[in-house]
Amino acid sequence: METFYLFLIIFLFVLAVFDLSVGVSNDAVNFMNSAIGSKAASFKVIMVIAAIGIFVGASLSNGMMDIARHGIYQPQHFYFSEIMCILLAVMLTDVVLLDIFNSLGMPTSTTVSLVFELLGGTVAISLIKIANSNGALQLGDLLNTDKAFTVILAIFLSVAIAFFFGAIVQYISRLIFTFNYKKHMNYFIGLFGGLAATSILIKGLKESSFMEGDLKTMIYSNTDTIVWGALIFFTLLMQVLHWLKVNVFKVVILLGTFALALAFAGNDLVNFIGVPLAGYSSYMDLMAQGGTTTTDTFLMESLLEPAKTPWYFLVGSGLVMVIALATSKKAQAVIKTSVDLA
Repeated sequence: METFYLFLIIFLFVLAVFDLSVGVSNDAVNFMNSAIGSKAASFKVIMVIAAIGIFVGASLSNGMMDIARHGIYQPQHFYFSEIMCILLAVMLTDVVLLDIFNSLGMPTSTTVSLVFELLGGTVAISLIKIANSNGALQLGDLLNTDKAFTVILAIFLSVAIAFFFGAIVQYISRLIFTFNYKKHMNYFIGLFGGLAATSILIKGLKESSFMEGDLKTMIYSNTDTIVWGALIFFTLLMQVLHWLKVNVFKVVILLGTFALALAFAGNDLVNFIGVPLAGYSSYMDLMAQGGTTTTDTFLMESLLEPAKTPWYFLVGSGLVMVIALATSKKAQAVIKTSVDLA
């Protein structure tokens, strides 16, 4: 039986490779459409910048894999065999769903897909467990309702927050640069570029995996100094670039493309490899029991612990995503749909 589940873990990782490929094809629109639509650089240059951002973001990811371990279900009430059923169903559904959307040239949310696939798989297994428990278990015992509700609420709130702040930033930018923008640009371009670059830098790096220990403590205790220092440095740099006849707007767009690709790889990596890694961790925990328990009696309490993602999984995921971005025709179709709509 252990051999069967070993092949199942291998199959999960094979599905993860496909999921990374279709996931990048789907989400390429999120970090490339602005640069491509504005023609900030040639398509090849934008692809290179995005690819570097993806690889760096994946390699330095903080490994937010807990959503696949205990974010939706209560693993302490599920046996190993039941957890594997949920995880396999999630991966199969995710690959098929994202590929269908990509084939239609329609971007969708990988996070929404993952959360509701986990929710659906958990409810299906839970109903079977409840029916066989003679009333000993309730749906609330098996579902992590608080966390699931928080995640779902955050997804919908993020849409409203993005719209609100996007509208404000766009309105201010248009006020400054729409009318006689070349005249205003001489006074504001340095500060505008400095603010944009500083925001991108702080947001893009603050969640990286190397932000730990003494370095994290030092940075967080000197946040104000670092932010003001970065603002002054980038403001002066952007002003000098403007004097050298470099289009600062294009520089900001390309920096944003890099930061978005980095954030996408670091944050959404859980959507593609979080489930296989949860399965791998479960299998290793089962093997550590030394045959003292079976797949139908081993409760997965170990999944309540925080995820510890080995670096080679992150680097490998980064390589797969870079290759997918460079070779996927479906990614270009999704980008074209977004740019045409804009």
